[in-house]
Amino acid sequence: MATYAIGDIQGCFDELQQLLKQIDFNPETDHLWFAGDLVNRGPKSLEVLRFVKGLGESATTVLGNHDLHLLALWRGFQRNAKENDSLAPILNAADCDDLLEWLSQQPLMHHDADLGYALVHAGLPPQWSIKKALKYAAEVEAVLTSNRLDEFFTNMYGDKPNRWSKNLEGWERIRFIVNCFTRIRFCTARGKLNLKMKGGLGSATEEYLPWFQIPGRKSRKHPIIFGHWSTLQGHYEENIYAIDTGCLWGGSLTALRIDTPLAITHECHCHEFQKPDKVNYLI
Repeated sequence: MATYAIGDIQGCFDELQQLLKQIDFNPETDHLWFAGDLVNRGPKSLEVLRFVKGLGESATTVLGNHDLHLLALWRGFQRNAKENDSLAPILNAADCDDLLEWLSQQPLMHHDADLGYALVHAGLPPQWSIKKALKYAAEVEAVLTSNRLDEFFTNMYGDKPNRWSKNLEGWERIRFIVNCFTRIRFCTARGKLNLKMKGGLGSATEEYLPWFQIPGRKSRKHPIIFGHWSTLQGHYEENIYAIDTGCLWGGSLTALRIDTPLAITHECHCHEFQKPDKVNYLI
């Protein structure tokens, strides 16, 4: 049995199928981990959702910022209308409610104690251990599966608060947790987030570092797989695996095999659907 972690698909269904053929994926014996952002901007988000949902127990996916944005649209929260064209086929599909009910029940974080890996979409602030991160993810997941879904999306968007405190309460606490799991790239040594910077390594101002390079980060001893940050170009360092390699922008779609002693990378080239200089992050 093989286990592969796959980076941000964002509607690139044909490339996903090509990659799965390349790794000889067998849904009866193998397992796929998806790093979030299954949808948006690419041409076949509806097909991706149907396929991943249809994999059942052969797949695990965590929620990304674009997945949450789709859920917000589904619940009637309209933002950045021009950016939503690629999501219209999902919202107009006969099985929309079934698909998005399923999507809303997916976690923000996955951890496999046997394999030793954790999976998130974007990252973790330096103050969180893996154990704490799982606890905080569960707080948000409880809201997403409750009757407070509309209230959640009313309060989800925004960049503040930008620093963790165990004393955060209510929607400010929930918003910060969501922003870490689905949007974080750079932060300070004291954990202050900068959600505006989107460049690669070395592009930030002196005060900020990539979240995974903060000295003394409490999750540093645990292998973490994440997507979201295509400008890292599949950067790997000790216990860190960035697997969003920019399929949507004409890069590649990456599958990282994690059930072997040495993680093995597989990639397939992707068509270019959008220019990187047209990125307009939704949340």
